[in-house]
Amino acid sequence: MSVGQVSPLDPTLYVLDDEESAFFKSHIGIADDEELKKHILAVQEKAYKVYPYPCIRRFAFAKLKISRLPAYPHFLELGKTRDPAIFLDIGCCFGNDARKAVADGYPIRNVIASDLRPEYWELGHELFRSTPQSLPVPFVAGDAFDSEFLTPTQPTYSPPTTPVPDLQSVTALTPLIGHVSAVHASAFFHLFDEAGQFELAQRMASLLSPQPGSIIFGSHRGLPQKGMRTNARGQQSFAHSPESWDELWNGSIFEKGRVRVDARVVQVDRPDLNRPTGGGHYLLEWSVTRL
Repeated sequence: MSVGQVSPLDPTLYVLDDEESAFFKSHIGIADDEELKKHILAVQEKAYKVYPYPCIRRFAFAKLKISRLPAYPHFLELGKTRDPAIFLDIGCCFGNDARKAVADGYPIRNVIASDLRPEYWELGHELFRSTPQSLPVPFVAGDAFDSEFLTPTQPTYSPPTTPVPDLQSVTALTPLIGHVSAVHASAFFHLFDEAGQFELAQRMASLLSPQPGSIIFGSHRGLPQKGMRTNARGQQSFAHSPESWDELWNGSIFEKGRVRVDARVVQVDRPDLNRPTGGGHYLLEWSVTRL
């Protein structure tokens, strides 16, 4: 992915609501608002040097994305009622969503995280002042499109014949095929063109357990009608609509009628683009649940 024109960091984009502030203060151990801001800005600067993603610039890593998705209560219930209910946070960045899930009761022994860039996971420990010992969530670095990391496989409709993996020992995603109860993928799919999103959906679907209730969910840029949108760097990129997202998963990725797709577009403000609210920026919030 080309970096293109890189916008400088802008500390005025730093805004935490009350829930986010309480979450970071309790996890990091900083009670003072200005000290917390200084700490987060310092980690942001390091992360932006790793790769200048717009989501890093606008502090998306400081937002509680996962817990505000409609599928979150079902996800937490899976963690309580199924064992093992393996949860993969893919494209995890600093791991704040995995940490939020654990804080809300998801069994930490069933959580695993993955990202292309291991530096972000390491910066997550710096951000939260944690260690692999204090947060024993295994992390595997790799490219979801790399077949040596995740072998291309069709979704399974019967229990997998491979053993349940030991999450602490896996070094790739292939051992997880057919065993994952929940996949969270936010700010991920929109990084790719239409064909890339189709392939990524195929690969994520292969990981999902055939048990009813198993779920892939997340959010990313979308449109009321599918087509091209202008991204944060002024480039054109493809975006799905709720209808096209349903068609993708229910009939193309999975056999028709074997999953339920819930998807909606939500209009969002983007102050980092210096455009007013209502300027046509949409998030697609979605879930794909096995029936």
